[in-house]
Amino acid sequence: MLHTAPSILCVTDRTLCPEHFLSQISRIAAAGPAGVILREKDLCESAYRSLAAQVLSLCRQHQVPCILHTFPSAARALGATALHLPLPLLRAMPKEERAAFSSLGTSCHSIAEALEAQALGATYLLAGHIFDTSCKPGLPGRGLDFLAQVCAAVPLPVYAIGGITAETLPGVRRAGARGACFRSGFMTCPDPASYLHTLERSFSHAISP
Repeated sequence: MLHTAPSILCVTDRTLCPEHFLSQISRIAAAGPAGVILREKDLCESAYRSLAAQVLSLCRQHQVPCILHTFPSAARALGATALHLPLPLLRAMPKEERAAFSSLGTSCHSIAEALEAQALGATYLLAGHIFDTSCKPGLPGRGLDFLAQVCAAVPLPVYAIGGITAETLPGVRRAGARGACFRSGFMTCPDPASYLHTLERSFSHAISP
């Protein structure tokens, strides 16, 4: 179960860390985000499972939800109860396997995908990308109107992803999102606790226009 409010999620990318990745994860977990999504898509399953075991341990020490990514069998083997899958993998997962995870998320890029994910048993969604981001060069962000439409279309918690900053968090909250995801900021900041506090304060202080 993800923490609720304010809900700032860390999405990992160890290639961005200027220092030791697990040391950074330890600092992030100690700061207490709503969750850590271990998204290391370049790894094969065996390498991912090995890394996930260490990250799960660090997150459990600080009672921070750790959401594994892509590999259901690795998640089950490690006793993980939270999993994030790309929508094609969620479609392919048998219903009885989906039931093994109390937290099951996917990413959506349209209203139709959000509705499909809900029908497939997703318990939360990542909606994006909201703003322009270096992760998606040349592809314009879908914007806050898109985010608001997704939030209105499904009763699930929706987290914005893609180019979010502390300055844009108030708009994200006004659009109806439960929270937002941050990747490079968490991976590179020297003080995750201070960084998280800034994000939480910005999200909490959003005022409706």
